[in-house]
Amino acid sequence: TFAITLPVDVKNISLILELRYNTVAEYWVLDIYDIERNPILAAVPLITGDYPSANLLEQFEALEIGSAFIVPSGQTVTGRPDDTNLGSDFVLVWGDTDGIYK
Repeated sequence: TFAITLPVDVKNISLILELRYNTVAEYWVLDIYDIERNPILAAVPLITGDYPSANLLEQFEALEIGSAFIVPSGQTVTGRPDDTNLGSDFVLVWGDTDGIYK
């Protein structure tokens, strides 16, 4: 769990991100809170999606919290990070909300 301030859609937003590994399903999930710890999104699966990655927050554009991608950063044979390689073989990349500037 950590707090972060990100530049999204020409403004800075502060969020609390909570990551946990689901050992049964074998993937990471992300909970997103505002800075007062009010929930914004819960249990977003951190999987890469379509090649090379898919926007994990695309269906939540109306929230204007940006876009997030799990991107392979090295030579990996798996399609998603496991309990040991998030942050090494896969990274979480955040950017502007997709639909805002189209």
